[in-house]
Amino acid sequence: MPKPFRFAIQAKNANTKAEWVDQAKKVEDLGYSSLSLPDHFDGQLSPTPALMAAADATTSLRVGALVWCNDYRHPVVFASEMATLDILSEGRLELGIGAGWMKTDYEAAGMTYDRPGVRIERMVESMQILRGLFAEGPFNFDGKHYNITDLDLQPKPVQSPVPILVGGGGPRMLKLAGQHADIVGVNPNLKSGAIDETTVADATAERYAEKIGWVKEGAGDRFDDIELQIRIFMTMITDDRDGTAEALGPGLGMNKEQALASPLAVVGNVDQICETLIERRETYGFSYITLGAENIDSFAPVVAKLAGT
Repeated sequence: MPKPFRFAIQAKNANTKAEWVDQAKKVEDLGYSSLSLPDHFDGQLSPTPALMAAADATTSLRVGALVWCNDYRHPVVFASEMATLDILSEGRLELGIGAGWMKTDYEAAGMTYDRPGVRIERMVESMQILRGLFAEGPFNFDGKHYNITDLDLQPKPVQSPVPILVGGGGPRMLKLAGQHADIVGVNPNLKSGAIDETTVADATAERYAEKIGWVKEGAGDRFDDIELQIRIFMTMITDDRDGTAEALGPGLGMNKEQALASPLAVVGNVDQICETLIERRETYGFSYITLGAENIDSFAPVVAKLAGT
């Protein structure tokens, strides 16, 4: 049985508090399920306080980062912040956590950019610590990267459990996400530390079918309980679906058919896009669709047709 569609907006910035609050209210009013921010140092609002402001301005909108970078915060500090955000949002937190990937963030901040395996090890330990600190009673943890001794985090989050989102593009991360996460974001591979030609080459329909296989391998019997999320980066509402895809394809290193099939793009009129998303849910399992803030208004008719179905 397919999971019902949910839609989210990933925003980044606003010039004033009023602009940010109005954007959050619009996202909720238009039927989107949640609002998220990235977690970088390149001219964006800091996610945690911005999400708290968005939660204060709304009543049902879920909030989270896509995703908080584990390396920027000690897991105990992060757990305390997330528990508070869940309490003050009245149980609307979606806790996205990642190992960190954007090399320029690390370089600008003077942080060591360890090899992927080390960053992933730290993130997995942090997930275990978050789960442990959110549970009842004191928690102990003796890991390779973190050690926790008899810590009973108070207060606890409202949600039990807090839904954890983990995204990934390669086999190790997607298998780990399938093993540990409640929501799995399936992404292009960002192992180079930047968005480049390798990212585009990883965006084909064939590659995404392989990625879902990695999630299934990690999840085993719990796969049907996982919500699969995707961030769509190219959205074009148009009556000239074929012509638009043919024009855009070369920029992605794809022909028209490949561009139309890529899970990272949706092109066409509202009905065609709805059909495409339904087909992709059947093919891959994607029911949680995230779009950029530039799509809030244009994608609203699709949300109105599909949200909750």
